[in-house]
Amino acid sequence: MADGTLSLSDGFDEATEADWLAAVEKALKGGGLERITRQTRDGIKIHPLYRETDFVSGSDPRGAAGTAPFLRGETDAPNPYLPWDIRQSFAHPDPAQTNREIIRDLERGVTSISLAIECSGQSGCIVTNMEQLATALNGVRADLATVALAHRGAGSGASAAALLAQWADQQDDPKAQKLAFNISPVRQLMKTGKIAGGIDAAMAKTAALVTVLSRKFPSATGLEVEAQSVHEAGGSEAQELGVLMASAVDTLRRLDKAGLAASDAASQILFRLAVDANYGIGIAKLRAARRLWARVQDALGLTPQPMQLHAVTSARMLTRYDAWVNMLRGTAACFAAATGGADIITVRAFNEGLSVPEELGRRIARNTQIMAMEESGLGRVADPSGGAWFTETLAEDLAEAAWAEIQQIEGEGGLVESLIGGKPQARIAEKRAALMKDVGRRKIPITGVSEFPLLEEIAAPVAEVQSPPAGDGVDSAGLEALLPDFEANAGADIYADPLDWIFIAAPFEDLRDRAEAHLETTGSRPSIFLATLGPLAEHTARADFARNFFAAGGVEAKAAPVPPDSHAELTAAFQASGCKIAVLCGSDKRYETEAAEAAKALKDTGIAALWLAGKHEASGVDRHIFMGADVVHELTVALAELGVK
Repeated sequence: MADGTLSLSDGFDEATEADWLAAVEKALKGGGLERITRQTRDGIKIHPLYRETDFVSGSDPRGAAGTAPFLRGETDAPNPYLPWDIRQSFAHPDPAQTNREIIRDLERGVTSISLAIECSGQSGCIVTNMEQLATALNGVRADLATVALAHRGAGSGASAAALLAQWADQQDDPKAQKLAFNISPVRQLMKTGKIAGGIDAAMAKTAALVTVLSRKFPSATGLEVEAQSVHEAGGSEAQELGVLMASAVDTLRRLDKAGLAASDAASQILFRLAVDANYGIGIAKLRAARRLWARVQDALGLTPQPMQLHAVTSARMLTRYDAWVNMLRGTAACFAAATGGADIITVRAFNEGLSVPEELGRRIARNTQIMAMEESGLGRVADPSGGAWFTETLAEDLAEAAWAEIQQIEGEGGLVESLIGGKPQARIAEKRAALMKDVGRRKIPITGVSEFPLLEEIAAPVAEVQSPPAGDGVDSAGLEALLPDFEANAGADIYADPLDWIFIAAPFEDLRDRAEAHLETTGSRPSIFLATLGPLAEHTARADFARNFFAAGGVEAKAAPVPPDSHAELTAAFQASGCKIAVLCGSDKRYETEAAEAAKALKDTGIAALWLAGKHEASGVDRHIFMGADVVHELTVALAELGVK
């Protein structure tokens, strides 16, 4: 081996940034960097190139990883064998089946469990009493694997937490039990739109309960502050971060007033955010959350302590059609969570959007994390994204945008009062409308649904669910035993518009549902005819575009076996196809000479409607499809023309 270091730049002329900018301008034919500068949904600019001068580290007290104010994570020496907690969600309605799934997944690499409790069984495990909880957790060692509660039922938070405490108290070493009770009246208001007895009574009960639980189970956390609901409702990154911190501030203030010191309550908080397939923004969002928590603690006069951050892969990005692609989305989101420094990661099963996941869905979700951790080595380096100029700059910009959101919420009386007034919901609705507009125009493509849909796809498997009888609510006897002397000064119930979760693929999938129902009813799939003009080399690009465009609505594209040489052959092929509508596909030059005549020939056959692929205006053409068109609207019109209900 030769001595010395091989320089990979040898043989290349030295280049400056000015040279690079000149090359960019030449490639863009005179355009500047603004041509390739993008914006986040909060209006934050994403530049094509970042330099050290874009982020002045000296102005930001990041310090080293593992040191206060913990902006770079809790530790500077991550455990190479378990750099984060692999937390799997379990929501089968049958407690016995849930137990089988829990034991199986713990044996295969899951390190903690999230038990979703929902008394009706519609979206979680039916646990209403101690017997059902003991069934679900039979054989679970909470001193080895954390048991966390995911409260999906209205008003079940405190009672379910007390039920878990009763179960943990019966284990061999109660003080060693690692539990996450995840109590949050604010989350309940955001998700259900109601807090019975008012916020003061709910916070008083929470303060009393967390005080007891922290004494009985020193290895547990009692509180959860989440803003995943904002993400799933269509909110932006700054809104999610803003609500997260506003919720923490409001919770700490109210608990302090109820008798639980803010310093004690802060150590009991587990924060939860969503991460989606945009891993660049996801990494920056998690880093921004730590910046904001440090700033909030400083503003409240608290001693800095690390943020316990739980990242959950996005539900709104999941699709029902071609659900297999959800594996890729989950992998990208897992990468963002791990590289962004999440302490706990939950990857949703790829088939969760269809129904209750079965073994394959849970196995892929589990193994996604194991491969990221053990094969890819994510997390072996402390703060792996630290120092990246793009990530640091975007994280700082997101934190500033979120701080503005926090200040606005504070000016509205704090998060609870703001939610009651409907103000955050209105701002989130604006972002949701803009998001869905971009989805409908395919500015935000959804692979397998709005782009490259498979009309003859292989359906993903789901679990066969036979639910036991549902319950009315969680037994409150355990809560009464934990707080025998507690007297709630209940006031009037408070209400707010809940943050309803969305699926961004829903507009396209609703159209696909109609097309599939038509196929099942009539035996034939809705179809359109590709009226191609000119030779194959001329029309292939637009024919493929049109085929992909209409397939997003479940509509099949038919074409002549051989490209027609004349308008007579074109009309004959159209009539032989049995289609009612057609789309002209050709080059711009071909449109100039043939589009109008071809349109007239097709109209003479009695065609119901005629589209043209492109923006060329020609007589006889009813509608146009092109990049940036409202795809959902055009597909809705097409299905109507085809008689699809």
